[in-house]
Amino acid sequence: MENFESWKDLLNPEFYIKMGGFWLILFIIFAETGLFIGFFLPGDSLLFVSGIYAVDIIRETFGSTGSEFLDTTILATAIAFAAIIGNEVGYWFGYKAGPALYNRKDSFLFKKKYLQQAHDFFEDHGALAVIMARFLPIVRTFTPIVAGIVRMDKRKFLFDNIIGAFLWSYLLIFAGHYLDKLFVDQFGIDLKTHLEIIILVIVLITTLPLILKIVFGKKKEEISE
Repeated sequence: MENFESWKDLLNPEFYIKMGGFWLILFIIFAETGLFIGFFLPGDSLLFVSGIYAVDIIRETFGSTGSEFLDTTILATAIAFAAIIGNEVGYWFGYKAGPALYNRKDSFLFKKKYLQQAHDFFEDHGALAVIMARFLPIVRTFTPIVAGIVRMDKRKFLFDNIIGAFLWSYLLIFAGHYLDKLFVDQFGIDLKTHLEIIILVIVLITTLPLILKIVFGKKKEEISE
């Protein structure tokens, strides 16, 4: 079992995989998508790296099925359900108590600007925000809360929630698993030995849309002024 050494471990997906395996991964995904204080937890990188370790994770938890594809599918499906439940909890929280968040003062774990960014994203993209937000850090944490605040239709939210969760989970889990196999078979490169670079690339790719939105949003404000 992995030992906690520094706060940097909390941002390292491999730490969670080695420390708690299958069940901790599900909890992290639930918390990252369902609890507004979970926005700092790894999401995309955790899924991708979990895909690399998929067979090991399932074997250590339930015993291997003998099929890498089936093992990976079991992991991806379980994570999708954890993400769905997380979003439903976020929606319920927003529906019941969300409006009070606008009057809450900023703290170390809570920043109103994150909620406002999620609100703007939701307003710009409508119902598709629930699906698209899955692939955007921070935004995916607050989007279900905002959906609850604005009283999005529950059935519509659930439908978009399910689609987004399965797309997010299956794309990243299977990408991690089969890209690792491809690099090992074709180039003799084990992605497990280059996880820091991989995580950095994933973070840059997933945060780029947010950075562009902030930059161009400020330019638009300066022009309008």
